[in-house]
Amino acid sequence: MERGVAKTWRSANARYNLTGVQCTNCKTAYFPPRMVCAKCGRDTKMVEKKFSGRGVIYSYTRIFVPPHDFTEEAPYTVAIIRLEEGPLVEGHLVDGKKPEIGASVRAVFRRMYTEGSEGLIHYHFKFEIV
Repeated sequence: MERGVAKTWRSANARYNLTGVQCTNCKTAYFPPRMVCAKCGRDTKMVEKKFSGRGVIYSYTRIFVPPHDFTEEAPYTVAIIRLEEGPLVEGHLVDGKKPEIGASVRAVFRRMYTEGSEGLIHYHFKFEIV
C-alpha cells in the first residue's frame, strides 16, 4: 500500500521532533497535536511544545505477525510510553533489551520502513531502554 508523500510532510514536525501542544490554561500536554483541550474545551489556546523524549514504559506487546511494511523486523516490541510531560505515545522499542513496565526509556530517531524496493524512506521516533 502506497502512502502519500504529502501526508509524510504534513506530520513531519510531530514525527521527527516529537512535538505536540500544551494548553495555556491547564498546562495539559497532548501528542499528537490537537486543536482543543479535552479538559478546558474551546476556551483555551494551545501552544506548540517539544517533548524531551524521556519517559517510562506504561504497557507493551510483542508483535510476531506484523503488517506488510514491518515483516523484516518481526518479531518486535511496541510499547505505550508515558512521557515525562504527561502524554501517552506509541512507539517501537529498539536494542532487544527485555522490556518491563516502569522501565525508563528515551526517544531515538530511526528508519521505520521503505515504500517499495526503491521508494521513500520513512523515519520516526522509536524508544530505547536506558
